[in-house]
Amino acid sequence: MHSIIVDGKTVSPSKVICVGRNYVEHIAELGNELPDEMVVFIKPNSAISAELKAFHQGPLHYEGELCFVYQGGRFSAVGFGLDLTKRDLQSKLKAKGLPWERAKAFDGAAVLGEFVSIEQIDDSLRLELMINDQLVQSGGVDLMMYKPDIILRELQQFITLQDGDVVMTGTPKGVGVIRAGDHFRAAVYAKDQLLTSAKWQAKN
Repeated sequence: MHSIIVDGKTVSPSKVICVGRNYVEHIAELGNELPDEMVVFIKPNSAISAELKAFHQGPLHYEGELCFVYQGGRFSAVGFGLDLTKRDLQSKLKAKGLPWERAKAFDGAAVLGEFVSIEQIDDSLRLELMINDQLVQSGGVDLMMYKPDIILRELQQFITLQDGDVVMTGTPKGVGVIRAGDHFRAAVYAKDQLLTSAKWQAKN
């Protein structure tokens, strides 16, 4: 089982649950329609990785996301994650009305930084992603269509969340292609205080 780090301890999530199309400007940049209800898809434990790759049977795109660890009936910890996507393949699958797993659930498709405990989730919680020292993504709870408490409530209506599971909450605008050698630097803030950060260098 692949694992994550939460407050310095190793945790093995049974799955990663992802919310898609949760930021209006990101929906617009990809030319998608606003969803009538929350879009949900799942990445298996085998998708979890601490290594960032630029290529997996084709070019990969990054999507920076606020991620939460489920524990004891609530989101107990927060971290930064990259939802890696085979964009061309995803577009072809969507056009045919087919599932996204080949484009979203491959090995290494959920690159996760370290998580830290959090007592309260409010609109001040946000992420920043820098690539090669250039800010490419910035956004957070205040811009989400579905806030974390709504996400949790919706998920619990149809799927069992197990302690340690990770929920990725969607990406703000600014997604793009990963290039080998790119330096990624990510951070999560609450009330402008740094909670956790992560760094990766993209490999082929």
